Amino acid sequence: MKLPRSRMSFRDLASEAVAGVLQRPARSALTAVGTVLGVGTLIAVTGLTSTAASQIDARFSELTATEVTVDDIAPQTPGQNSPAFPADADARIEALRGVTAAGVSWHVRLPTGQSVASGPPGATYSVTDRQTQLVAASAGTLRATEPALRQGRAYDDFHDRHRQRVALLGATTAVRLGITDLRAQPAVFIGSTPFSVIGIINDVRRRPDLLTSVIVPRTTAEELWGPPTDDRAKMLITTRLGAATQVAAEAPLALRPEHPDHLRATPPPDPRSLRTGVENDLGQLFLLLATVCLVIGAVGIANTTLVAVLERSGEIGLRRALGARAGHITAQFLAESTMLGLLGGLAGACLGTVTIVAVAAAKQWTPVLHPATIATAPLLGLATGLIAGVYPAWRASRIQPAEALRR
Repeated sequence: MKLPRSRMSFRDLASEAVAGVLQRPARSALTAVGTVLGVGTLIAVTGLTSTAASQIDARFSELTATEVTVDDIAPQTPGQNSPAFPADADARIEALRGVTAAGVSWHVRLPTGQSVASGPPGATYSVTDRQTQLVAASAGTLRATEPALRQGRAYDDFHDRHRQRVALLGATTAVRLGITDLRAQPAVFIGSTPFSVIGIINDVRRRPDLLTSVIVPRTTAEELWGPPTDDRAKMLITTRLGAATQVAAEAPLALRPEHPDHLRATPPPDPRSLRTGVENDLGQLFLLLATVCLVIGAVGIANTTLVAVLERSGEIGLRRALGARAGHITAQFLAESTMLGLLGGLAGACLGTVTIVAVAAAKQWTPVLHPATIATAPLLGLATGLIAGVYPAWRASRIQPAEALRR
């Protein structure tokens, strides 16, 4: 009489897998740690990358988004030194729609032997040009940089138009020159030319280099030292939010209609490009870390399952003697490793989600995580456990009943 072939239902298989996992809870928990870390890292990386990238739009500095710079790129011809920016450059640009302020500036290179001093010529204390920058700036530049004054006032269009010999000092330069109080009406000497100090700048929203500079009107600098030579002039334009790109396109033509190609306007960077860069850089780095964690988790599951196979040789032999086929043994150990991977994936998804929310709360960000990512995480853990259990399950199925019972 031919005996019927033994069968194992899915319910029996699941029951055996649960019993195998719960039989050694501590070992099962430690085995799943690698998968938990791998999946958790993957979720955290994906979520934090999306969260950080989304902040670029919100955190994309309004200061940067409303700033346009115009550079002089005209070819330099010996004997021809025409100014890149016309005398009324500020007015031309400020007439454009969307512009709030605009000004021209450059660093002045003093003739050899001249320096900036806080007293009359020959004063004991002086600062060389290497230590203190001399900046020629139109009144529009000051409006664009939005300086916060510690004392005094900023010069305006009147001073610029009439070539007044006045100066502003950056906070660092004022300390270096020993000028801390304007009530005595101090002056600085640039070479042998005196300049009345009318203000000390404590901070600026733009152009932080001004804090270490002596700033004089553009027209005054041109009268005394001529137009810029080595260091070409630049224009700083501030705009209303959303107008920067259009202003950058119009500025060269408004300044030099005969040669707009002699000027290069640089609009602010596109926040979408920054967001893509953040996603790519962070994603590649941390996804590699997540992959390493998953591999470690898979090796841990495979190693523990293989050890369990060796320890449970007697059980395997008994099952085979009672009629279990090799496929049943394979399915049993695959189910156990898969369950460990699934549990690790679920725990990792929870850990990663909590990490994202915690970091976002600490940074006062809005957490961003796609639901599909969370739904995929347990499946990833399941796949890791399934792959890790293939070899141990195959080894278990190859154990002969008689040999196993002898052990």
